[in-house]
Amino acid sequence: MLDLETALARLLESLPPLKAESVRLGDSAGRFLAEKTVAPLDLPNFDNSAMDGYAVRAADVRRASHTSPVTLKLAAKISAGELFTGELLVGKCARIFTGAPLPRGADAVVMQEDTRVEGGQALVLDAVAPGENVRRHAEDVAKGDTLVDAGDEISPNKIALLAATGIDRLLVGRRPHVAIVATGSELRQQGETLLPGQIYESNRAMLSPLITRCGGELKVFPIVPDTLEATRSALVEAFFAGEIVVTSGGASVGEFDFVRAAFESLGGALQFWKVSMRPGKPFVFGRLGEKLLFGLPGNPVSAFITFLLLVRPTILRWQGAKQVSLPTHAAILGETISNSGDRRHFMRVRTGVDGKIFSAGKQASHALSSLAAADGLLDVPPQTRFAPGDSVNVLRWL
Repeated sequence: MLDLETALARLLESLPPLKAESVRLGDSAGRFLAEKTVAPLDLPNFDNSAMDGYAVRAADVRRASHTSPVTLKLAAKISAGELFTGELLVGKCARIFTGAPLPRGADAVVMQEDTRVEGGQALVLDAVAPGENVRRHAEDVAKGDTLVDAGDEISPNKIALLAATGIDRLLVGRRPHVAIVATGSELRQQGETLLPGQIYESNRAMLSPLITRCGGELKVFPIVPDTLEATRSALVEAFFAGEIVVTSGGASVGEFDFVRAAFESLGGALQFWKVSMRPGKPFVFGRLGEKLLFGLPGNPVSAFITFLLLVRPTILRWQGAKQVSLPTHAAILGETISNSGDRRHFMRVRTGVDGKIFSAGKQASHALSSLAAADGLLDVPPQTRFAPGDSVNVLRWL
């Protein structure tokens, strides 16, 4: 039985080489860069005005005030996208608008609120320093600067920066095709009538958005009854459709758990099948060529947590992501939370109205009500008791 960190390291080491593809910038949100992207030009690409006002020579207005305004002759009007080819001489100014290129000779902009126009002249009511209200050439980004590093997720704010430098295509990691298979003769689809002993299958509905959220291209297969033949047939179809196959149920060592046997009958090689964690001890990982099998437990909370801690990072790294861990934040406990067992326990917690952390409810691996109430996980080591007021790190998936 492996500890969680060793299991995850083995998963990430098992991945095939990164495959990349070119996408339009507008389609790149949520993807991961396959190579470093550098600026092809400076930002700004020229000195320009930071506001509507008047371009001036700062020395001309150094003594300007509301009681003693300085009068300058209007020489031009410059809008964004226009270029004044002349030079601003001593004693003159130019009406200028936000984003417009600063004319030669000018070194500052007086905001329009500090001026008054009379005839063809501007009365400047306040002094400005050289560079004031001016966006300097290359002050934000210089040509050749790294804009986004390889492995970084492309977010809307990064897209804004890339678009401003004229980049229209990016090389990103390809998304894996992920197939989901749920096994269990007791399972039924929502909308069907339940007979005694039957339950509605919920793991595929839960795992599907988790997979798409981390970039997997999803294919969901029908429920599979607990027979070796049916399980083997389902895996054949799933591996034909996907590079990663995620199963739920049938991963333990019970009489009706057939995932391991069916996988090995296809020529798959099991890498490990137990992880020292709670919930989620029965976790199967295997390889079929370059394709991967993740056999999750059937209990929904176990499936949820093993996906977050083991499958999610693998899907992200497949695409070239540098950061694959769940985000964490420090918080204060509002009540006692303890683990008297011999395995680390990832407990469902919720954030109270006061910002403190509380148990989300019953911690059994089948209890969906506490999973629905939770907004984080608390990693509690074996034989550990956290007291109210303790500072803890909470794992988030939202």
